[in-house]
Amino acid sequence: MSLETLWFCVIALFWLGYLFLEGFDFGVGMLLPFLGKNNTERRLMINTIGPVWDGNEVWLIVAVAATFAAFPGWYASLLSGSYLVVLLIVLALIGRGVAFEYRGKVDSAKWRAAFDKLIIFGSWVPPLGVGLLLATTVLGLPLDANGNRVGSPFEAIRWDTLLGALAIVGFSLVHGATFLALKTSGDFRERAKRTALRLFPALLPLIAFLVLIQVREGEAWTLVPLVIALVAAPIAWWRLQNDRDGQAFAALGLLMVATAVTMFGALFPAVLPSTGDPANALTVASAASSPYTLEVMTWVSAFGAPAVLIYQGWTYWVFRKRLSTAHIPS
Repeated sequence: MSLETLWFCVIALFWLGYLFLEGFDFGVGMLLPFLGKNNTERRLMINTIGPVWDGNEVWLIVAVAATFAAFPGWYASLLSGSYLVVLLIVLALIGRGVAFEYRGKVDSAKWRAAFDKLIIFGSWVPPLGVGLLLATTVLGLPLDANGNRVGSPFEAIRWDTLLGALAIVGFSLVHGATFLALKTSGDFRERAKRTALRLFPALLPLIAFLVLIQVREGEAWTLVPLVIALVAAPIAWWRLQNDRDGQAFAALGLLMVATAVTMFGALFPAVLPSTGDPANALTVASAASSPYTLEVMTWVSAFGAPAVLIYQGWTYWVFRKRLSTAHIPS
């Protein structure tokens, strides 16, 4: 396997980690006004992700940074072709992080309500934007021979890329509700479970998006992860219905693995197709950095990545217990 192919797979893994881990963070924030009937319940919801949300967000930073270092042509064409989307994602993530930190600083209902709105905004916009970006990188942009986007600044916003955005939003909603059922107890847990079960139809845009990718770009072998995705979704519903929260959460993880494999498997060896002249598409070979750069990145990652993964796994182990409203000080 060439270093270009290796780093394409690594970047796909980073996006998988981000969508799975940050997906339930977003889902919790999106559900804040619907499941949090009072301040105690909203604090409970935020506390379930409080120890991990910032670590989960690092996966996005690493995915973008690795793309910049390993495939500067991919980074430049995709992000510069979607400036407005990227700007909205960044502003929403900044506001969300500030809201988490400042929400409890003043004992005022109006103060908390203002930051709750910021959390909700910062939880809806990023999955929409990230879904749009990933759909764009799989389905392509109109590119010239130099890899520059041609046309209007809104070329990335089409019905098929909007379907990708809805796919990630729908997954985040179901994932977040399932996570709340897994991490809470008592009456709140029962409500979270019922909400998750009712939200499972929100996975339909994701399934539709994967079928679209398979029809347009897929290979014979990418039918395998597509079938796995089609099976994983009802399994997650079935296990949650039978109070197997952890198994349902794992099945949703399998669904996201199948999603990432289908998307990036159908994309390879391109990194950004051209919707105009196919000859202008960016590939792992044409968009990659020099072999020396990739070699240095590989050695550094080989030593640093295991420590980071062990630390994040340890964090989840430490904060593995279920929470209830009894854990929230009055």
